Amino acid sequence: MENSDKKAVSRRAFLGTTAAAAAGITIVPRHAVAGLGHKAPSDKLNIAAVGIGGMGNSNLRNLQEENIVALCDVDWKYAAPVFEHYSGAKKYKDWRKMYDEMGKNIDGVVVATADHTHAIIAAHAITMGKHVYVQKPLTHTVYESRLLTKLADKYKVATQMGNQGSSGEGVNLTTEWLANGEIGEVTKVEAFTDRPIWPQGLNTPEQGQWVPDTLDWDLFTGPAKMKPFNEIYHPWNWRGWWDYGTGALGDMACHILHPVFVGLELGYPIHAQGSSTLLLQDCAPTAQSVKLTYPARKPKRAWKGMKRNADLPEVDVYWSDGGIKPMLPEGWPDGKDPNNAGGYVCFHGTKDKLICGCYGRDPWLLSGRVPEAPKFRRRVETSHEMDWVRACKESAENRVPTASDFSEAGPFNEMVVMGVLAVRLQSLYKELDWDGDNMQFTNLTDDETIKTVIKDGFEIHDGHPTFKKTWTDPVPAKEFAAELIKHTYRKPWSLPDMPA
Repeated sequence: MENSDKKAVSRRAFLGTTAAAAAGITIVPRHAVAGLGHKAPSDKLNIAAVGIGGMGNSNLRNLQEENIVALCDVDWKYAAPVFEHYSGAKKYKDWRKMYDEMGKNIDGVVVATADHTHAIIAAHAITMGKHVYVQKPLTHTVYESRLLTKLADKYKVATQMGNQGSSGEGVNLTTEWLANGEIGEVTKVEAFTDRPIWPQGLNTPEQGQWVPDTLDWDLFTGPAKMKPFNEIYHPWNWRGWWDYGTGALGDMACHILHPVFVGLELGYPIHAQGSSTLLLQDCAPTAQSVKLTYPARKPKRAWKGMKRNADLPEVDVYWSDGGIKPMLPEGWPDGKDPNNAGGYVCFHGTKDKLICGCYGRDPWLLSGRVPEAPKFRRRVETSHEMDWVRACKESAENRVPTASDFSEAGPFNEMVVMGVLAVRLQSLYKELDWDGDNMQFTNLTDDETIKTVIKDGFEIHDGHPTFKKTWTDPVPAKEFAAELIKHTYRKPWSLPDMPA
C-alpha cells in the first residue's frame, strides 16, 4: 500500500496554498474512488455531515439507516445534541481537517452550513470523488452554482439539493400538466412567500461581542469578509445578512419556484429587475420583488400523445416576499387563502390558470377541471435524502438522477440568486440584460455607479421621525456586479478551478 502521507491532501492544501489543491487532487486513490457508486443496495454508505445544528440534523434523521461516521460544526454548543445522538461519529469543527483525516472512509457528504460556505465545502468534496447532498440554496452566487454543476458532471458523483419538494407529487403533477398543455401557453407566472420569519432590514451592529467559547467565528466566516461577531448573525439569523445568506428569496424560492423552472423548462434568464423596501449594505430588505424574463425555447418533451409540442413562449416570472402578494386572478374563490405552506405560484395560461403552493403542493386549476395528463416523471417512494443514497449506490453509467440533481439544481439555483442580484442592483433603475453563457450583464456602462445605505439613521425628535442615512462611497457598477456574480474569497480560502 501507498504511504498515507502521499495519499492524503493536507489541511494546508485545502487552504489553497498549493497548486495541487486548486487542481483538485483527490484524497482517495483512483481505484478506491472508482468503487464508490458501485455498492449493493443493502450496503451502507459512510456519511459525513457539515453543519448539523439546524437542517443538517433533519437530514441526518432521514439518513439514520446509513453509517454516520463524521460530524462537523463550528458551534459545538448548538450541535451538542446531535453529537450526543451520533456518539459513534468522529467530531470536527473544521471540515478541511475532517476531509484530511476521514476522506478515505467517507462515501458522501451532507452540507447544511450557512449559504456562503455551501460551494466551497461541496466543491472540494466532489473533487475527492464524494457524493454530495447540499441544502438550499445550493450556493451563494451564480459562479458557484455553475462550478458545482460542472464539477458534478466531471466527477460523476451523485448529487441532490435539499429542496425536498422536488421529490413530491405536487411538482410531478404540475410539471406533467404543463407539459401536456393543460392550461395553454404560459407567458406570466406570479409567486410569493410569507417569509422572512427571521429579522431583516436591520442596521449593522456598531459593536461586536465576545465570541462564545463553543463557537469558532473564523471558521463560520470562512471565505466571507471578517467582521466582529454578534449574536444577531448566529445561529440561524445569518439568513438575512448578505455576507452569509440570501434573504427570504434565497431561502424560499428554491422551494416555491422549482415547479416553475422544471415545468416551463427554463434555462438562463435574459432580463432581470428588482425592487425592495430600504436596501441596506449588509442586511436583506424586509420585502422585495423581482421580475425575471426567459426567452422563447424549444420544449424538451414533445412526445406523441402529449398536447404541448409547440415552442414555449417568452415568459415573465414575478416574485415577491415580506408580506407583499400579487393581486388574485379573476375567478378566485372568495375567502380562499392563496398562501399554502408558506408560498404560492400562479401559472397564467391562455386557457386556464394553474395554482400550487410551496414545494409545488396541492396543484389545481382555477377552472376546477381535474387534468388527466400522461405521468412521465419518476415517483420517489422514499425520502428526498434516501433517494440520494439510492443514487450514490448506483454506478455512474447506470445512475438514475435524483429529483434535484445538480444538472438541474445548478441552473435552477442561478435563477434564485439572479433575483438577489436584481434586488442589489436596483438603484441603476433599468432592466438588466443577462448573458447566461458568460455570466455577465451586458448593459452596464463604465460610468454607472452603485452606492448603498450603510445605516438608515432613523430617529424621533419631539415626535417627528427623521432619517439621516449614511451611504457607501459610489463604486463602479460593473465591479460591484462582478463581485456579486463571483465572490473574491477571503484568503486563504479558495475554490477548485472551473472545469472547461
